Amino acid sequence: MAYLELENVCVHFPVRGIWGRTGEVVRAVDGVSLGVQRGEVLGLVGESGCGKSTLSRALMQLQPLTSGRIVLDGVDLTALGETEVRKRRLDFQMVFQDPYASLNPRFSIFATLEEALTRRGPLPRGGREQAVAELMERVGLSPEHMYKYPHEFSGGQRQRIAIARAIAPRPALLLADEPVSALDVSIQSQILNLLNTLRREMGLTMVFISHDLSVVHYLADNIAVMRRGKIVEYGTADAVFNHPQHEYTQTLLAAVPRL
Repeated sequence: MAYLELENVCVHFPVRGIWGRTGEVVRAVDGVSLGVQRGEVLGLVGESGCGKSTLSRALMQLQPLTSGRIVLDGVDLTALGETEVRKRRLDFQMVFQDPYASLNPRFSIFATLEEALTRRGPLPRGGREQAVAELMERVGLSPEHMYKYPHEFSGGQRQRIAIARAIAPRPALLLADEPVSALDVSIQSQILNLLNTLRREMGLTMVFISHDLSVVHYLADNIAVMRRGKIVEYGTADAVFNHPQHEYTQTLLAAVPRL
């Protein structure tokens, strides 16, 4: 059994017309079945509007399923109540696309990371600053800036803070939804290298979502190509990148800039 299993996951949205529902639905996610082994990085790739982000929200239990199951480490998340899901969410965390919007502008970095660290239990009163400092150093940030606010950091630094917040509760599964697409190209490789390092050090299982097949190929063990809510191709990263079988995957590869 895989560590993370998606069984025929569907998320449909009713279409509303001028006079109410028309009876039609948008099949944002339409029968997705996948398995991710413990310690594996699955790359989920597709163009905007294909259903990637809806699927990621469903994985985080932020979007109800129309049908199907999501099983994490043998536990059916879709069968749990809200309180139980909140407890289980310590085991799976998410890094969002926009580091400008994902951090509370009223919280200092210390407050943001301290709150994340205490989700597993209270910190010793005298060890809070040390715990936050160690977490910041782990993602390549200087602890001397822990009392600054998000607007005082660059986009790449904010994404490092968001990653630090995500790994603070020591999750086993990390979902990364387009974590580098809002960043300068010069910063993207640094964030990818950081995620790769954390994956090895923490033994993370990861679902990495992107529209850029070359970025996914760099980080992922296996790649699933998504189009119109369905998985149209799945295989090892090298096989999908070097020998794509589906015409849609070939189109995505053709759009990758090459020197």
